[in-house]
Amino acid sequence: MDINYRLGIDIGGTFTDAIVTDSQGRVVATLKTPSVADAPEQAIFNALEQLQASGVNTSEIDLFVHGTTLGVNTLIERNGAVTGLLVTRGFRDVLEIRRLRLENTTNLYGDKTQPLVPRQLVKEINERQLADGSVLTALDKDELLAAVEELVQQGITALAISFLHAYANDGHEVLAEQLIREHYPQLFVCRSSAIWPQQREFERTLATVMNAYVGERMGSYFKRLQAGIGRYGVSATLLSTMSNGGMMTAARAAAEPVRTLLSGPASGVIGATYIAEQAGISQVVTFDMGGTSVDVALIDKEPAYSTENQVGDFPVIIPAVDVTAIGAGGGSIAWVDSVGVLKVGPRSAGARPGPACYNRGGRQATTTDAYLHLGILQADRFLGGQMQLYPELAEQALTRLGNQLGLDATQTAQAILDVATANMYAQFSPLMARKGVDPRDFTLLAYGGAGPMHAFLMAREVGIRKVLIPPSPGTLCAMGCTVANLRNDFVFTFHKSSGRLAAGELEAQYALLEQQGRKWIEEEASGGVGLGGTYVIYSADMRYEGQAFDLEVTLTRAETADPEQAKAKFHRQYESVFGISQPEAEVMFVNLRASIVGLLPSKPAAALPRAADNTKPAEERKITFDGTEHLAKVLSRQQLGTDSRVSGPAIFEEYDTTVFIPPGFEVYTDANGNIIGEAEL
Repeated sequence: MDINYRLGIDIGGTFTDAIVTDSQGRVVATLKTPSVADAPEQAIFNALEQLQASGVNTSEIDLFVHGTTLGVNTLIERNGAVTGLLVTRGFRDVLEIRRLRLENTTNLYGDKTQPLVPRQLVKEINERQLADGSVLTALDKDELLAAVEELVQQGITALAISFLHAYANDGHEVLAEQLIREHYPQLFVCRSSAIWPQQREFERTLATVMNAYVGERMGSYFKRLQAGIGRYGVSATLLSTMSNGGMMTAARAAAEPVRTLLSGPASGVIGATYIAEQAGISQVVTFDMGGTSVDVALIDKEPAYSTENQVGDFPVIIPAVDVTAIGAGGGSIAWVDSVGVLKVGPRSAGARPGPACYNRGGRQATTTDAYLHLGILQADRFLGGQMQLYPELAEQALTRLGNQLGLDATQTAQAILDVATANMYAQFSPLMARKGVDPRDFTLLAYGGAGPMHAFLMAREVGIRKVLIPPSPGTLCAMGCTVANLRNDFVFTFHKSSGRLAAGELEAQYALLEQQGRKWIEEEASGGVGLGGTYVIYSADMRYEGQAFDLEVTLTRAETADPEQAKAKFHRQYESVFGISQPEAEVMFVNLRASIVGLLPSKPAAALPRAADNTKPAEERKITFDGTEHLAKVLSRQQLGTDSRVSGPAIFEEYDTTVFIPPGFEVYTDANGNIIGEAEL
């Protein structure tokens, strides 16, 4: 498929980012436009209008991929549909009981999380299947319909079905769904065996409930978006990014929105992976700093994935790119605690009222105010000059805060940056230790609106010697949308010891998973998405018999056909993680997994077009940093050639971000337009 234009859009809480690439892979347009909280699709329409005004023929967009925070925000803000839940008799409190596990073992007074479905909207149904999939008690159809009628009378508009052991036999759930759709077509209905058929009753039920809770709102949003883009001549199939870094059609996303909850951070990591690959760097720590927090992920040739992610108060069992939120963001509020210690975050000023320097009513000092007061941000060049900042308001906020600390405004601004960096370091170091890596061996790849401004401070604190700032870092999540592939994950709860496997049994189950995956990819591609090929990734959750926790082991096709090879690989991986193994012990295959990937035929280049004025001399600006006044060079990325280097302090001003190079680092650009910073010896 020849692609004229690819459009990637990422809808954030403050800004909606867009990036367009042409058929040669060149980035032809990037933009940021304010998000519209009540109507997220309107920000996309605004972006399309701006693209048309800039000369992009939107009717020539052949691939349109976007990510949205609508689903995750609906969960966090708890403003989703009134949702009912059907469970097997005796399991009404599955959402109340949860895991009976303290999230913080040092806090015995943690608040209990309120479930998305209140107990009065959970109905028990007479039916029972056993763990082997056999039926103990048939589904009582009359009771089912009576329960649904009662829920409808109580005002539900969405319904989740999660019966015991439905992962082993989906018969009762399928029958229940059919009956409900026949009698109550107005309801948004989903069942656990379709959403994520894995053993672990609470997590499976929760994933299904979350899907129902956000599904109605997401479905309505996608319908409005699909109808609206036609007014701009866009006829491309609308695609949505997923938490696993892949993408699927918007129609599928509307039915299974739970798979999109972490799509925003995942898109950024996928974009960062592509940038790192283009730059020839295999080991990367991503540093995505926005207005509220910093998202960090580890890339060792490929992104790390996790089945233990958290969205707000809720664990998510469905595989997602492993991203961890740490530290403070550009809008994080600085304050003094009861004993006079300066703190930064976790509260954020957001977009409104925003930092004090926005002149939107905010009076509390933030990290953005600190950067502006120190001279690192320029008041009339923020967001490419489209947004004026007010230094006097920043100074007033810093002075008020400084009076509580016995510091002047400049000292307070530096203290805010120091505390924000220390917060990040305090969470970053243990995180890297748990992952078993030394961050000094990795390159810090920074993006997001505030990431490039703070990345070198973080690298200096941690001891990372190399930093990469990609082209258009403020829109990297949108760029990640354009380089993602079709991808979906499938699971089968096997739960068998290696000593009790029949000949060919393991291979047969993997063949069924692959068959599901290839059917899915065929359906998704049938909407007009051309593919350059497909492949399957196999893995298994494995453990020694008697253990309670699993290791996910990636397997080759040959290893899925030979349990002994799979066992040997598990022993090696177990020893590498824990330092010991038991080669003579039997191994339990708990869950079998397969991920199907459909490759897009081509990928855009990372480099932005270079301006012709790269010989223009750099400006100079007086800044204060680390308590000392400096004369910093101020220039654009285009002014830094591949054969020249600039030492800090230096500031690179761009439309979507500001890059700050402190003393002690030297920077240059590579052939792809990346700014590469290295610690000076």
